[in-house]
Amino acid sequence: MSTGLLSGVRAVVDGLHPSLADPAMTSMNLLNEVSARHPGAISFAAGRPADEGIEVADVHRYLDLYCAHLARDRGYTDRQVRAELLQYGRTKGIVHDLVARALARDEDIVTDPEAVVITSGAQEAMVLLLRALAADERDVVLAADPTYVGFTGAARLVGVPVHGVRDDGTGVDLDDLARVLAGARDAGRRPRALYLVPDFANPTGTSMPVDVRRRLLDLAAEHELLLIEDNPYGMFQPAATRPPTLKALDRHGVVVYVGSFAKTVLPGARIGYAVADQPVRGGGLLADELAKLKSMLTVNTSPIAQAVIGGKLLEDGCSLVASTRRVTGQYLAGLRRIGEGLAARLTGVPGVRWNRPAGGFFTVVTVGFPVDDALLHHAAERHGVLFTPMRHFYHGDGGEYQLRLSSSAVRADEIDDGLDRLAALIRERSG
Repeated sequence: MSTGLLSGVRAVVDGLHPSLADPAMTSMNLLNEVSARHPGAISFAAGRPADEGIEVADVHRYLDLYCAHLARDRGYTDRQVRAELLQYGRTKGIVHDLVARALARDEDIVTDPEAVVITSGAQEAMVLLLRALAADERDVVLAADPTYVGFTGAARLVGVPVHGVRDDGTGVDLDDLARVLAGARDAGRRPRALYLVPDFANPTGTSMPVDVRRRLLDLAAEHELLLIEDNPYGMFQPAATRPPTLKALDRHGVVVYVGSFAKTVLPGARIGYAVADQPVRGGGLLADELAKLKSMLTVNTSPIAQAVIGGKLLEDGCSLVASTRRVTGQYLAGLRRIGEGLAARLTGVPGVRWNRPAGGFFTVVTVGFPVDDALLHHAAERHGVLFTPMRHFYHGDGGEYQLRLSSSAVRADEIDDGLDRLAALIRERSG
């Protein structure tokens, strides 16, 4: 290639979307890069589910169960079954009715199956919602601060600004929410929605008390603000203590519920969904508008992947409470082991403290020295341990002296060794 032509190509590719330079877009790649470079390091960084209990043979069984369901309960011929699984499918999805049944049984969320849009992971649901809500340059969305980087990254892609609302330890500070709403409107902005994870949020592990949930719903209705409730971790706590979701409590119609089967069934299937039962001007539901957008983005969600999830739901009577009980116990044991292990190793070290979530995947450790990407590389190279710097989850400043530990993908026999390595790092930097 000639020098002139090469320069021209570079000029073209240099003019890429500014979101690609945003820190939110690089966070996940950073962790993958460090993990690949240090395969022997014990990783508390990954927020994925445990590998145990996921078998290839299960996938075939779930597919067979779903095909049998189509033939037995819907009267499909063999040809129709093949077309349902192997052809382009319905944009809203083919397992929406089973998802609606599961939501009614597991979460007390009663919804019309037509209000359910099956998506390619919860991430696509976020992109669709953001694209639908960002009507013009006045529109902004809000998110608890700190928050899941996937939502922040999706907002960057769509081009809608995100305003942070302080997490006061209950999930969201309602006084700060009112302040942020007023400030945005005074600046000529239109706040459209607040994104939050009320149950064991990523990254803080915070869970919202029921009384705060009720007050938040009333505040959202008063300010005509949608709430985007993301619930990947709500199942992973003792069943007797599970609070109602925002969607189950919603009497104002302000909650769009985003769910996923990545943590509870199979991450590789990439099946998520949105429950968007809000009516829109001109008739129909918000779900119908999301389906229009999806038809231009991914056309439809893989019917084969949906069938795998559908078969799992059918096998469990459209309730995942019983089938997640074993892994919930495993996750809770991991959280306890981390909390007890930190106490045994770091009690009395100046500036070091940590929270004790009652469920989910995450524990946050506060230390007396800066936690940045350079420290992460040092921890991997010199101590053989990985974590996530909390600064990646903040909209602006924040988290500079904190790190996130995930217990979900670490084997029980690795936790103690990993905490030994982490404690050595912390004592090295605290000295």
